[in-house]
Amino acid sequence: MQETIQTEKKEHLILTGDRPTGPLHIGHYVGSLRNRVSYQHQYKQYIMIADAQALTDNMDNPVKVHNNVIEVALDYLAVGIDPSKTTIFIQSQIPELTELTFYYMNLVTVSRLERNPTIKQEIVMRNFERDIPAGFLTYPVSQAADITAFKASLVPVGEDQIPMIEQTNEIVRRFNRLVNKDVLVECEAFVPEIGRLPGIDGKAKMSKSLGNAINLCSSAQEITAAVRNIYTDPLHLKVSDPGHLEGNVAFMYLDAFDPDKEGLQAMKDHYVRGGLGDSVVKKRLEGILQELLGPIRERREEFAKDKAQVLEILRQGTIRAREVAAQTTDEVKSAIGLKHF
Repeated sequence: MQETIQTEKKEHLILTGDRPTGPLHIGHYVGSLRNRVSYQHQYKQYIMIADAQALTDNMDNPVKVHNNVIEVALDYLAVGIDPSKTTIFIQSQIPELTELTFYYMNLVTVSRLERNPTIKQEIVMRNFERDIPAGFLTYPVSQAADITAFKASLVPVGEDQIPMIEQTNEIVRRFNRLVNKDVLVECEAFVPEIGRLPGIDGKAKMSKSLGNAINLCSSAQEITAAVRNIYTDPLHLKVSDPGHLEGNVAFMYLDAFDPDKEGLQAMKDHYVRGGLGDSVVKKRLEGILQELLGPIRERREEFAKDKAQVLEILRQGTIRAREVAAQTTDEVKSAIGLKHF
């Protein structure tokens, strides 16, 4: 897949984004943000701040979503996403996305939505049982509207989100068959080489709500404290004990961030045979994270001094994005006979 993408890179358009429910963390950086910095030099890229989507399970606290729009934008700018190369926009300010969602809901059944593995997993995780908000259940349809509005051909996602892309393509194919022409474009899931990072406590998901994340805006002291508490090998009780790499979060993070792969491998070998303490491993990791996050934190603080300018960047990006979404919506309405004058 990588070779094909590199060969045909100029033909691809990428759509990606984040829900503004809190500050972004190093899991976001590894899984998506640093890739987006690279993608913007290779592809046409749209990044969506999905505030409307965030309300599907945050409707009881819309202020949190509203306040975090700027915070997420600050993280984007701080890591090096360039608004002159990447269009950053706010989902809720493009009503055409809601309109497309309304049309697409007629192309999918409730039972099909309930069978979506990603939705099923999220329902269990949030303890919804049968009290599922309709907006949450129809999230795959909304995502299909987001993707198809920009005719994105590549959508960077984690492996757990692949069913969402499959459902988007089902909607695309059904619509195109219905109108007997290719109005909408199928997309491809673009899975990064490094997937989701676990939380510092060893839990499978790094999450703001679980308090097990290292945020991009973390202070030097917060980074130190977080690394000190990182889950390693519970059986590695003495320095002389042989250590285990499997499930060892410190080494997972080093795999993701340490540029010295040869030196890292030597450390792993030493740890496995015994004679290397966790404190040495954590010291190496802390140094790498401090070096990575320090400049990001400083750039973020500079951008935060002029939030009006950040908001203007979002406004301009949203204007450009809406023009594209409006064109697609016009094509969809024409295809199904909803253009009356």
